[in-house]
Amino acid sequence: MSDAFTKTIELVVNQARIADRVEPRTSLADFLREQRMLCGTNIGCEQGVCGACTIDVDGAPTRSCITSAISCAGSAVRTIEDFDDDATMNELRAAFTAEHALQCGYCTPGMLMTARDIVTRIPNADDARVRLELSGNLCRCTGYVGIVRAIRRVLDARRARAAEPLAPLTMTA
Repeated sequence: MSDAFTKTIELVVNQARIADRVEPRTSLADFLREQRMLCGTNIGCEQGVCGACTIDVDGAPTRSCITSAISCAGSAVRTIEDFDDDATMNELRAAFTAEHALQCGYCTPGMLMTARDIVTRIPNADDARVRLELSGNLCRCTGYVGIVRAIRRVLDARRARAAEPLAPLTMTA
C-alpha cells in the first residue's frame, strides 16, 4: 500500500476507536479481514448479492464487500466477533444449532447478522416476512427451512416471554 494513495480513516470497530490508513478502493470487508484481522466476515460474491459479508454499520445490516472503508469514516462498525456477549445473538446461535440451520457455515455469520436485525426490528414477523428479509442472504446447503425455524423460534420465545403475566406485588412490613 503506497502512502501516496492512502487516506487515514477514524471509526469505531467492535466498540474500539481506531485510526488506520486505507486505499480509496479498499472495501470494508477487505479492510476488516486484512487490516483488522477480523475474519468472521466472509466474502462470497464480492457484488453484494450473497450476504456472507453482512455486518452492522451504525445499527443497520450492511454488505461490507460493496461498501468502501473510506465511506465508513466516523461510523460504528460491528462484526460477528463483537456479539459474544449479546443476548439476542446468543439466543439465535442456540436456535440455529437446535434447528439444524448450520451446515458448511460459510453463510452463517451474515445470516446471524441479518437474523439479529429481523428479531430486533420486526418482532411480529411471520414465516413469509422472515423469508423476505432473508432474501439477500444466500445459503447453498440448508434450503433455509432450518434458518427460518431458528429465527421463528427466537421470535416466538420473545413473544411468549412478553405475554407472561407479571408477578403480583407483595407488601412487606
